Amino acid sequence: MKQFIHDLAKLHEGQATHLLQILRDVQARFHYIPDAAIEQLAVLLSIPRTHIIGVVEFYSFLHLTPRGQYELLLSDSITDHMLGKHALFSYFAQQLQVTVGEVRGDGLVSLDNASCTGLCDQGPAGLVNGYALSRLDKPRIDQIVALINQQKPVEQWPAELFSVTDNIQKSGLLLDTPLQPGEALSALFKRGLPETLAEISQAGLRGRGGAGYTTAWKWQLCAEGSKEEGLQRYVVCNADEGEPGTFKDRVLLNSYAHQVFEGMTVCAAIINAQHGFLYLRGEYLYLVDKLQAILTERREAGLLGNNILNQGLNFDIEIRLGAGAYICGEESALIESLEGKMGIPRNRPPYPVTSGYLGKPTVVNNVETFVAATHITVNGGAWFAAVGTEQSKGSKILSISGDCARPGIYEYPFGTTIQAILQDCGASDVLGVQIGGPSGTFISDQEFARKLAFEDLATGGSFIVFNNSRNLLEVVNNFTHFFAHESCGFCTPCRVGTALLKKQLDKIMEGHGSAGDVVALEELGRLIKQHSHCGLGQTAANPVLSTLERYPELYQRQLKKISYEPGFDLDAALDIARRMANRDDAGAHLAQVDAVDIGGDYE
Repeated sequence: MKQFIHDLAKLHEGQATHLLQILRDVQARFHYIPDAAIEQLAVLLSIPRTHIIGVVEFYSFLHLTPRGQYELLLSDSITDHMLGKHALFSYFAQQLQVTVGEVRGDGLVSLDNASCTGLCDQGPAGLVNGYALSRLDKPRIDQIVALINQQKPVEQWPAELFSVTDNIQKSGLLLDTPLQPGEALSALFKRGLPETLAEISQAGLRGRGGAGYTTAWKWQLCAEGSKEEGLQRYVVCNADEGEPGTFKDRVLLNSYAHQVFEGMTVCAAIINAQHGFLYLRGEYLYLVDKLQAILTERREAGLLGNNILNQGLNFDIEIRLGAGAYICGEESALIESLEGKMGIPRNRPPYPVTSGYLGKPTVVNNVETFVAATHITVNGGAWFAAVGTEQSKGSKILSISGDCARPGIYEYPFGTTIQAILQDCGASDVLGVQIGGPSGTFISDQEFARKLAFEDLATGGSFIVFNNSRNLLEVVNNFTHFFAHESCGFCTPCRVGTALLKKQLDKIMEGHGSAGDVVALEELGRLIKQHSHCGLGQTAANPVLSTLERYPELYQRQLKKISYEPGFDLDAALDIARRMANRDDAGAHLAQVDAVDIGGDYE
């Protein structure tokens, strides 16, 4: 171990900013982060031991105690639940003879949940030692169990177990327009850097991650934010699409990576950056080798590295992997993670465009945004702006899953109605649609005339369809548990509030809630929304609040017909003693009296 850690630190040149990547490699080798490794890394990287432990505890893919040699995680996304995940999970545990959340006695295998794997269109899905497993069913589980019990290395497992398809169902403005590697860079240098920025501005391109900030404005602020001579700037592609129900970036990186990297390079030329990062969600480990090969191909073609296309531009891209933290999709938390820290969102201002990675000006954009910028650079701003609405130019790529005949990737002009989208994906008897993932908005079947647009229904790209066979409160409960699990813990309103929201909703779901509990649920949701530090907390109560507004009767049906219920059932607690003493009737009466004395007046 000592030599391995020494060589690993040397490979990363002893840079503390590479801590997360180093820890990922340690986890892969030993199936946990040994204390001896922490001690050694603290010395080699010149950082406190407590800092390393904090980082390990922050990310769900890192562990301080051993996991199995085969670490299995099954997606707990609502789309996987809808495909029978619960029964498959129990079957997996039974066949492996392992308790969920624990390591089997022989240390060979462990089984647990993952929040989402980015395979919502190909579930139930999971991960084994970080690599994606799609379309799980009992025959596949039997096959996996046999491979594990034979101790067959994951690298030698049949390829079909890991098969992930793009599943593009409908293409449009971007996906239908082929581009050659280097085409956008040639257009950039021919037109000129300021002129290309003007084209991106004319296009009206807004960030495709959901917030919708104007791309050209962000790039210009970063380019002009400081006149310090030789100031380093950075370009970051946010590929940490952790929102359950979102998987479009997976497809863009798998089949359109050249366009992603080219868009980053266009941005680098405009803002005068020399270094870029692709921050890739940890669940997409299986894409890394392919993406590294494409980066190598671009370097060999003169599209990355020194003096790109002989135009004096020096720029290269590095891939960094996340480790299972939804919050790192927030741009400042992502930057903290890039710096080898816990992904806790920063106080703003300052904003990343003036003080981002290592305190330097940094542009952070979504995968789809960089693809769009590449197309605009080639085809011009007017070409892009001719599609969409006045406030929402161009197209939007959607990840559609749930109760529909054709889940997958769809591209639409902004302004398309929800009804048209539902027809295309084969959705029928629809109860409602979750737009933008759990942090977005649930719309009812009375709102399908609404439009896909920043001025109406803005979204990072997730559409989860629910038909009338679904229990909407179970959906809300799944989302609420997701946010409680993914809260970074930095601020009290989110850390405590999401936990209380989860408990309050659990109480109602279990049939113990009263009308007062629903009022308290709504009040708690609004407090979390108004006072949380970052977007996670500010949107964590959206599933509760949006469904309370549209379907209050669903909550009412779950309630007991009382205004108060004590948290302790004294009658049940005394049941065994009564039966032993043959005092059932008298004991029941005394218990009822005592319960009133302890709990107060039921009325």
